[in-house]
Amino acid sequence: MNLLVLGLSHKTAPVEQREKAALSDSAARQMLRELMAHGTVDEAIALSTCNRTEVYVGTPDPLRAEDAVAAAIVAHTKISGEELACARYVLRDDRAAAQLFRVTSSLDSMVIGESEIQGQVRSAWDLAVEEGSAGPLLNQLFRQAIEVGKSIRTRTRIGSGSSSVPAVALDLAEDVLSDLPGRRVLVIGAGRMAEATTLALMQHGVRDVVVANRTVGTARTLAERFGGRGVGFDRIDEELRGADIVISSTDAPHPILGPDEISPVMADRADRPMVVVDISVPRDVDAAVAAVPGVALYDIDDLERVVEANINGRRLEAERGEGFVIGAVQGFSAWRRGLSATPAITSLRQRAEAIRRGELERIESQWDSPLTDADRERLEALTKSIVNKLLHEPTVRVRAAAEGGDGEALRHLESLRHLFGLEAQTGTN
Repeated sequence: MNLLVLGLSHKTAPVEQREKAALSDSAARQMLRELMAHGTVDEAIALSTCNRTEVYVGTPDPLRAEDAVAAAIVAHTKISGEELACARYVLRDDRAAAQLFRVTSSLDSMVIGESEIQGQVRSAWDLAVEEGSAGPLLNQLFRQAIEVGKSIRTRTRIGSGSSSVPAVALDLAEDVLSDLPGRRVLVIGAGRMAEATTLALMQHGVRDVVVANRTVGTARTLAERFGGRGVGFDRIDEELRGADIVISSTDAPHPILGPDEISPVMADRADRPMVVVDISVPRDVDAAVAAVPGVALYDIDDLERVVEANINGRRLEAERGEGFVIGAVQGFSAWRRGLSATPAITSLRQRAEAIRRGELERIESQWDSPLTDADRERLEALTKSIVNKLLHEPTVRVRAAAEGGDGEALRHLESLRHLFGLEAQTGTN
């Protein structure tokens, strides 16, 4: 059976096309059912995230399956055939396996090292299992992909270091303030980045939030999302005295906080530091505030430098991850070659089982008295054990030879078929 993946991703399609190609769960289920009924697809799994839509199939006819998968994506999403033709990629066999291993390891993600993709791959697999469209080939592929993803995250530092401005702001605040849950946050302005940063802080236990905005109503609306209070700009000086973390994100054309506002506050709290995160451009906080004792000031450039450094570190680790992918693809390829031995092994075991049962029936008919259930169970266990022990070693050796993929493997398989008459056995089944 051939392995094939057809899809598009952030590397081949803009967000407008990725939105069109996104599959809901219900659409994915219907698409899998139709592909399985098509006649050219034996197995299918659909993976759809915000950055990619990919359909993995096992098929005896890759050319016809490719057309069937492309038509199915067009039929079950909003993307047109022309758009898909321009954005799609098609990979087969080892290259298809490498694609899933890289995807699951986040090596192919927009943000290298992100952790959500492993859960998304797992969900796609689960959905296919529920629909009965995941068979031996794709089950092995996705099982191995999950293992590869976990291994790369464990054995490299691909996921280390925050990769977003809000997450870096959180890290920097934690470096200065050891006990975040008990701290008060003053949010100045109602920018989306300030909101995201505040949410990141709340996810780490911060509960006391005050939002200050030029419009009090807007401040109160935003504060309600955090369970905090909303105040006007006229209350900033007062709120600064109780704040441990200040996040500023306004559209003011000039600084709204300087040493004149911060110095008096810090003079009264010598042992209580303050973290000021200025996400605005132009900046809300005068750079001179950094010189005020007890203040740790970070502007957007500081945050983005840390983000860039972390992402560069992840890129270096990704190079190590690629080495693990290469090894995993070799392992998967060997497993696929080993499948060539499966028919012969299955025939061998079926013949052995038929002989075992025939002999049991023959002996039981010659017994002086009927066997008890306990006697029959003991004979079943004894004969099964003998058969399994006899066949174990040749089974392992033939499968290993097939996984090796050399000419010796073919000779082993032919010898097995010839010695046990498996051609005739297969022909009668």
